[in-house]
Amino acid sequence: MFLRAALIFVVVSQIAGWTEPLLAATDKPNIVFIFADDLGWTDLGCYGSGFYKTPHIDRLSEQGLKFTCAYTNAPNCAPTRACLMSGRYSPRHGIYTVSTGARGDEKFRKMIPVKNITDLPLNEVTMADAMKQAGYVTGMFGKWHLGKGPKHHPSQRGFDEAISASRGHFGFKTTPHVPVDEDEYLADFLTDQAVSFIERHQDEPFFLYLPHNAVHTPIHAKETSTAKFQGKAPVGGHHNPVYAGMIDSVDEGVGRIMAKLDELKLADNTIVIFYSDNGGLGGYGELGGSTGRNITNNAPLRGGKGMLYEGGVRVPLIIRWPKTIPAGTVCDEPVISIDFYPTFLEVAAAQPNTTHELDGISFLPLLKSGGKAKLDRDALYWHFPGYLQADVKAGTWRTTPAGAIRVGDYKLLEFFEDDHVELYNLRDDLSQQRDLAAKLPDKANALRDQLHQWRKSVNAPMPTPK
Repeated sequence: MFLRAALIFVVVSQIAGWTEPLLAATDKPNIVFIFADDLGWTDLGCYGSGFYKTPHIDRLSEQGLKFTCAYTNAPNCAPTRACLMSGRYSPRHGIYTVSTGARGDEKFRKMIPVKNITDLPLNEVTMADAMKQAGYVTGMFGKWHLGKGPKHHPSQRGFDEAISASRGHFGFKTTPHVPVDEDEYLADFLTDQAVSFIERHQDEPFFLYLPHNAVHTPIHAKETSTAKFQGKAPVGGHHNPVYAGMIDSVDEGVGRIMAKLDELKLADNTIVIFYSDNGGLGGYGELGGSTGRNITNNAPLRGGKGMLYEGGVRVPLIIRWPKTIPAGTVCDEPVISIDFYPTFLEVAAAQPNTTHELDGISFLPLLKSGGKAKLDRDALYWHFPGYLQADVKAGTWRTTPAGAIRVGDYKLLEFFEDDHVELYNLRDDLSQQRDLAAKLPDKANALRDQLHQWRKSVNAPMPTPK
């Protein structure tokens, strides 16, 4: 059986253009990637929240590396997931938003947004494809959001085992169908699947992708979790006991996974990652409308989900890798979603497919140096050529078509409707309250030119004026 599996692997590797992994299977670290949905930068105890309680995730931080400047490639769900799974910026795969970029009342839109696709193209070699070719057994349980139909199910995109879950934290449905009780909570169900996967594959290297639907709307939590926060005084803009209960369930799941790794004596050879797909739903100030609910607050960051300001794209990231990452370390070096793919390839000592160009860079040096290394990168880029409404009747927006670039401490945002730019020094002004574009025109122009050159290099389509 082993010989047949080895022969199949060699043949598939040659067809796909991958070279044989350089590490023996027993030397490869396992990877557990836990992915929260809509969790804001300050929504964890270890990131400063005095209202939400996350003892297990906090312990993960104490035992590993906490990133202060981790970003997502987009301010909402689908494009971030597409960039994560492909290792490529949005103009490469064409997923810029959820559903359509033509959000809100048309009379308020000054541009025709770029056409958006919702299925990750089948020619994209996914992260799961890469890990499978590198000798890992791959599993995914949770929110996929990269296409509907049999051809786009995660089981056809590199995952040996996959269960995708529909929206809704109670009464949810899965593909393939798994019978569940009406009162079963989705976060608990997904954790059950993850723990089972670890148990069944403890004797071989595994890549486990656990993208939770929590804490995305609808804001529903178990009564036992909500009860922990009822009557608690708000702290720093955090105030919702039901939302806190959702975070509590995700945290419980992290604790169960850590306990299982300890029980099976796998912890020392397992990389555990906790990450979010975009900023929290809150921090919208006077925008009003549905976003005015301010379910959470991303302060001191400006804005939230759906914006290219820091509150929309800066997220928590924690990585634990015992015997490699010093416990309790902090990293200020910026990283972004597309960096995970090349990082995992380097961890697995696998060579990338030469026909699949990756845009990210490996941050393995940060892990090995306890966050002290510097990455050789010119800039981080964002491209969002569509609209996300705030109050439809008032015609306010979380974002209009825009792009952004970060170089060093400086971040520039360019708004395509009127071509105006905003420039911020994030070291001195984390809350992005002091626009330096007029004060530092040379810096603003240089970053704008660099952003334009990048868009040209990746053939980024632009929205057109009406």
